[in-house]
Amino acid sequence: MKKQLLTLGLLGTVMSFGQLKAQAESSDTVKLSELEIVSSRYDKKTPFTATTLTGKQISERLGSRDIPNVLNTSPSVYSTNQGGGAGDSRINVRGFTQRNTAIMINGVPVNDMENGWVYWSNWDGLGDAASSIQVQRGLSAVNLAVPSIGGTVNVITSPADRKAGSYVRQEMGSWNFQKTTVGFNTGLINDKFAMNGTIVKKTGDGFYRGTWTDAWAYYFGASYKISNADKLEFYAIGAPQRHGQNLYRQNVGRYDRNFALGLEGYDPAALDKYPTKGRDFSQNVNSVDPRYTGQQYFTMYNSYNQSRFNPNFMNERENYFHKPQVNLNWYHDFNDKMRLSTIAYWSGGQGGGTGTYGSVKTSYGAVGAGLNQWDTEIAENSNNIDSNYSTSLNRSTGILRNSINQQYTWGAISKLEYDINPNLNILVGLDWRTAEIKHWREVRDLLGGDYYVFGGNDFATSDMKTLGDQVAYSNTNTVDWLGGYLQAKYTTRKLRAEVMAAYTNVSYTYTNNFRKDAATGNAVFSENTGLGGYQLKGGASYDWTSKLQSFANFGLVSRNPTFDGAIRDSDGFVYADPQNETFNSIDAGIKWSGLNNKLAIAASGYYTQWLNRTRTFNYTEQNGTEGVVYLTGMNAVHSGLELEVAYKPTDRLRIDIGASAGNWYLTDDISGNYTTYKGDTPIINDYNYYVKGLKVGDAPQQQLSAVINYKFSDNFNAQLVIRHYDNFYSDWDVFSRTNEELDVDGNRVQAWKTPAYTVMDLHANYTVPVDMGNARLSVFAHVFNLADAVYIQDATDNSRYNAFDKDHDADDAEVFLGLPRNFNAGFRVSF
Repeated sequence: MKKQLLTLGLLGTVMSFGQLKAQAESSDTVKLSELEIVSSRYDKKTPFTATTLTGKQISERLGSRDIPNVLNTSPSVYSTNQGGGAGDSRINVRGFTQRNTAIMINGVPVNDMENGWVYWSNWDGLGDAASSIQVQRGLSAVNLAVPSIGGTVNVITSPADRKAGSYVRQEMGSWNFQKTTVGFNTGLINDKFAMNGTIVKKTGDGFYRGTWTDAWAYYFGASYKISNADKLEFYAIGAPQRHGQNLYRQNVGRYDRNFALGLEGYDPAALDKYPTKGRDFSQNVNSVDPRYTGQQYFTMYNSYNQSRFNPNFMNERENYFHKPQVNLNWYHDFNDKMRLSTIAYWSGGQGGGTGTYGSVKTSYGAVGAGLNQWDTEIAENSNNIDSNYSTSLNRSTGILRNSINQQYTWGAISKLEYDINPNLNILVGLDWRTAEIKHWREVRDLLGGDYYVFGGNDFATSDMKTLGDQVAYSNTNTVDWLGGYLQAKYTTRKLRAEVMAAYTNVSYTYTNNFRKDAATGNAVFSENTGLGGYQLKGGASYDWTSKLQSFANFGLVSRNPTFDGAIRDSDGFVYADPQNETFNSIDAGIKWSGLNNKLAIAASGYYTQWLNRTRTFNYTEQNGTEGVVYLTGMNAVHSGLELEVAYKPTDRLRIDIGASAGNWYLTDDISGNYTTYKGDTPIINDYNYYVKGLKVGDAPQQQLSAVINYKFSDNFNAQLVIRHYDNFYSDWDVFSRTNEELDVDGNRVQAWKTPAYTVMDLHANYTVPVDMGNARLSVFAHVFNLADAVYIQDATDNSRYNAFDKDHDADDAEVFLGLPRNFNAGFRVSF
């Protein structure tokens, strides 16, 4: 397989283009819809790269998995379901996590306003509503100042794209999975109005212990053409859900003894410390005596005080959230040359995640495996009188807590487009967002006691806390964002050239609702405002012939600090003059079609620098005040080659191949010092990080995929999807290498490289050829991990919790294994 990827490199590959077709396309511009334009979607002349999945392709391959899991046949895109909890998936593009990958739904960015993360459980059901999903790799065609360093995932749910009809789909799958979907679409009525919607209900036990799911999802979209000059669109989407989580990776031996012993470098003695508990082991759930009927409190727009999900076990980790998003889009044509597109949106969010707080009894070691001992804790709390607080009520020493996130975001994105002449087009835009996010912890389950003692709230009248009372922390953060951008596009029959410049200003405030300001008597308040960032990017594509096109693009990005880079969330300490991380990127590529329009090939290469990843050191100045040192110079290069091939030798057979070979590594060692004081005595603090040449982890740097689609008849088609991954270094903290570690040859020791693996999925879709009047019946089946391969899909090097001897090999990593063979099947009745 390595030889195959090397061969791809020798082809001189340079990158992939969007939605490869086995039939050659003409050089005429493909007209995009208004929603696609305002969403910055790719067309075939755009000098950036993308792969697009149609609604039909999504339906044929997704099988009710999280959306990222249908995107990983695109080169340099890697996604996993991590610990197997519903909605706990993650995606990595070109070696960048989703903190550096923009996720957009109908033109609106949905990355977390504070830290850039994406929680896919919030968008459950989106795959059922999507009319297309486009993955733009690299800086992409998006002209908003979003974190699209790795790429952009752009989801469209346009109601006008679908024919009139309705459907009911029923699914079942492994581990008691059940899902019912009802959807409708009016089609375009009188060339003016269209509406569509879906409602989804799903339940299941999950493979890992305690990873149950209980979720709803809804989507509604409407489009109305007021006149030839004006059009309105409305979208609402949400997914109120609860699911058990498996968040803690394990030493390989915990899952499978034989698999662990088969790994190079795995010391058999490690199994004495980490004996096998089974493939479905989760440290986040344990049994509990069903006679314990203590209530659990949580809030998700409504407050609940009810029994735990299952009387026989208790989840340490559960996620529950509802994040609705509502868009109102307005498109106005002033004349043939000038157009205005505006999105006004609101996004809410209420819910949280659970965990322990206090001293919950936990059994460690080989036997205990870190499991919470619920029955022991409940027995202790049920008989624990503390006369300092009460002579009749029992005091809990450990509890379950909720970590709450309540938020709202208001925003508007407006783009004014003007055609100066038939060749030159300019676009000017504004991107405004404001958000308030409230974080606190609260008592979820007293585990047999009557109250818990927390004395850290300066405003509280009592330290005795019961269900729903706040503990640990309570903060209110705000984010205010304003960006502007200018884009110019020059197009001829053969040439497309474009350039875009943008500036963004962001401000943050922090209120600590537990801490009283000694001077004012009010809650501690701090702010860090006027933090600027910019981006400049452009590119050009040229049609050499009707069959051959080349392109190149570049980008310079100075990214605004995240909230945690501007204000310390634990106490509100303000980082004065925080440093921007910067990114430089160059892409170039070609695409070609031939063999009588049966073959299409696209190839490209990219080179991206990630500069000045920052870390802060806090220190005490001579006058006793706290200062901060910014460590800079933690730089990395992400470069690689990408290839996509589509071949359709017959009307029945189509083969799509995607491949990528990356080289992602740290470029420089870092050293320095800073001075702190103990009284009047200066103390010199040195720091050294030995990272030069170490590989970036968390995603495979070589990938190869093939989708073989065979149409047996007009009613029946099957797809075999094969994915192979190699050169996969474990995730690791770049600020952990404070000592130079060398192997026997004098080379620096890399993070553990996981074994290469191949996984296959099989999809089949059949339309029953029976006359049912206006109805149509289709059946489908998906088999994931067809060969039942055992493989490592996520790994962390030299685990803090699960390493054996900390020498960066197999017995020192903590991992998630891929799910064993599983299926999803069902039927759909369309009307």
